[in-house]
Order: sequence, then C-alpha cells, then structure tokens
Amino acid sequence: MAESERPLRAHAQRSRAALLAAALKAFEAGEVGIRIEEIAGRAGVGVGTFYRHFATREALVEAVYRRRVEDLCATAPRLLSAHAPYDALGAFLGQLIAHAAASAGMASVLESLTTTRSEIFAQARAAMMDAVATIMAAGAEAGDIRADVAPETVFRAMGGVCTSHDQPDWEAGAHAVVRLVLDGLRPAR
Repeated sequence: MAESERPLRAHAQRSRAALLAAALKAFEAGEVGIRIEEIAGRAGVGVGTFYRHFATREALVEAVYRRRVEDLCATAPRLLSAHAPYDALGAFLGQLIAHAAASAGMASVLESLTTTRSEIFAQARAAMMDAVATIMAAGAEAGDIRADVAPETVFRAMGGVCTSHDQPDWEAGAHAVVRLVLDGLRPAR
C-alpha cells in the first residue's frame, strides 16, 4: 500500500479536519486571500503540518469543496430512510440550494480551481446527480415520483437556479423552482 493511501492516524485525522474546518470557515466568510499560515494557525497546527496534508493552497480548496459535496450527498440516504421519496427529494433539493448559498461565499476561492484543470467540479456534479437519481429511483419504485423524468432534467433545473446566486432574491426564486419541479414530478392519478 502506498504511503498516500494509508489511513491517517487519529492525530493526523484531527489535524486534517481542523485545517479543513478553518479553511471552510474563512472561505465562507469571504476571506479569499487568507494565507496558509493563518489557516494553519486557526487550526492550531504548524505550516509544516499543513503541507503534510495539502501540497498547495488549491489542493486545500479542492478538499474543502469535496468535503462539502460529500456531506451534502450523504444526506440523501438519510433523507430516504426518514421520509417518503417525494418528501426526501424536496428536502434534498432544499439542501442543494443551501449548498449553493454557502458556495457563493467560496465562489472566488473556487475560481482558482478553474485554472488548474481540476476535475472537482465534474466529480461534484456527478456525485450530486447520483444523489438525485437515487432518491428519484426510490420515488419511481414507490409510485411517489414520475418514472419518465430523468434525474438529469431535475439537476439541470437546479443547476440553472443555483448558478444565479448573484441575483436579488435568488433563494426565494430557487425554492419556487423546487416547488414547481416537485409539482411536475407527481405522478398523474
């Protein structure tokens, strides 16, 4: 097993988690130019520890965004276990809006990844699409959601809404689109 593939020890896991939390808080607060030394200090670790976990600032930005997407997508199975699929989809789409709102604070930090040819955005879209597809498949099986609408269609509608986060009252509009999408997904009875 390669060294980079070995699981982290508990102390290293805590250090990495602290770095990610400090960076996320700073990025969401709009601290775009925050220096690595400041992030390390807020995490309670040294700069050397930062570089043991992240080769570059861009690697940290990717890791922060990847963690946010993983956390979002992990809610899909929990929502399905707690709600009917139709309601779970509504809740997940609401969380997708909240994710987009939080990402607005990170927008300029995330722009740095567009020049690095990062695959993170394609990976994030695929993960979020899978979460939507999982919920919709459960809904189609339960007769709760129309089976003739592709998850890609729902995700495209959400993508269009979420990328307009710089418009006035976009969140209210985004929730209105979710209600419209959900109404359109109800099977004819």
